[in-house]
Amino acid sequence: MMTELNRRKALALMGGTLAATGLATPALAQNKKIKVGALRFTSHAGNFVAFERGYFDEAGLDVEFEFFQAAQPMAVAIASGDVDFALTAVSGGLISLAQKGAIKVIGGGLSEEAGIDGQKFLAADAAFQAGVKTPKDLDGKKFAVTQAGSSFHYMGSKMAAAEGIDMSFTPLQKVGAIIGAMKSGQVDGWSIVPHIAKPLAGSGAVHIIGSVSDYLPNYQVTTVFTSAENAANERDLTERYLSAYSKGVDDYTAAMIDKTADQDAMVDLIHKYVYTDRPREKAAPSIINGTMRLNKGAALNLASIKDQLAWFQSEGLVDADITIDQVVDGSYVDIIEG
Repeated sequence: MMTELNRRKALALMGGTLAATGLATPALAQNKKIKVGALRFTSHAGNFVAFERGYFDEAGLDVEFEFFQAAQPMAVAIASGDVDFALTAVSGGLISLAQKGAIKVIGGGLSEEAGIDGQKFLAADAAFQAGVKTPKDLDGKKFAVTQAGSSFHYMGSKMAAAEGIDMSFTPLQKVGAIIGAMKSGQVDGWSIVPHIAKPLAGSGAVHIIGSVSDYLPNYQVTTVFTSAENAANERDLTERYLSAYSKGVDDYTAAMIDKTADQDAMVDLIHKYVYTDRPREKAAPSIINGTMRLNKGAALNLASIKDQLAWFQSEGLVDADITIDQVVDGSYVDIIEG
């Protein structure tokens, strides 16, 4: 767990009160343990597969997972040196830490892609019964987000701009709290990955009213990131991590998207980490519904990251003078510019 001293240092960086030097962990030798931050989502399967199938071991990495419930705490953990690599959405906190020289985006994770199921826009049942049948109908309604500057905020704002509507954004901190607010009708709309959207819609508690990809094609939903220290000075370590992670992504893609490998075996593997409180037969449909594109070789859609940075700046959520080079180290993976 993160020490309180380190947590305070990282949070201070986000507020701009401390310099970024001295916060990253020292270089790790081969076969020495590293920590990888993760969420218990299917979209983190690249790391889970790399661990279970020995790809991290082959790369000389002794991996321990640390699990989180949101993006910003993971960014803080990277900045403080308590986690070495992580996969999560771009947030205002992540960008601010990058500006301070604490972290770097080094690759791409989850992406929206035409023809592959992706994130959904939802309407609460109460709103749906009152006439909210499409994203445009959320005009004047309450849209749930975890925090201001979260990926949920970005997706909702970009949809609203495209539709020419105004929505209010209600921060509820955690996904579980948002689900409760949607069920009770305290908020009207939300956007979320399919493995959460579809079961909720199936229960009648919410209704799927659109797809995020209709508004954000090729959206780089999550990124692979590490400390600025690792990115700049631990190239061998960082490359070995990315190589092992990418092998895990390839196996995941073969089983879950291309259907050229055993999907049942992949579901069994993922179930060790995702929906662990459910029996396998009940967890499997949600794991399968969570299948989305994970970028091959951790390739990064830089055009999408630039758009996200511009949006954060336009909303006044991060400083206007932050540059993309402060956020991204593009030297590790293939870069996509469209």
